[in-house]
Amino acid sequence: MGRIRILYWTVTVLFSAFIIATSFGGLVKDPQAIAYLHDHLGYPVYFIQWISVWKIIGAVALLLPFVPTRIKEWAYFGFLIDLVTGMVSFIAVGDPFAAWAPMLLFITLLVAAYLLHHRRLALRAAGRSATP
Repeated sequence: MGRIRILYWTVTVLFSAFIIATSFGGLVKDPQAIAYLHDHLGYPVYFIQWISVWKIIGAVALLLPFVPTRIKEWAYFGFLIDLVTGMVSFIAVGDPFAAWAPMLLFITLLVAAYLLHHRRLALRAAGRSATP
């Protein structure tokens, strides 16, 4: 259980840090972030700030151990939609593979965090049922 816990928290912290760091520019309407997301990808400005707020809330939900599992499940699902949609946006505007390939890394991190989350829950449940 110890190795799974360490791996889970490492991957989850890295993923959440990425989400928070990439959301901050949209949250504060940083001109560079707005130019990239609005001018290049075509997202409406109000949507950029709105999605940034929800991404930060989702990342915090993954990091707080007392958040119910069902809420974490929705956060994982929301992040998957966000990352896949972002990748599709890059492809739709004609960006080369090198521009959107990093999204595959973050999708992989997300999937790893999700699988480790479930592995940790299963081990915890097995530990509880094994004790009298």
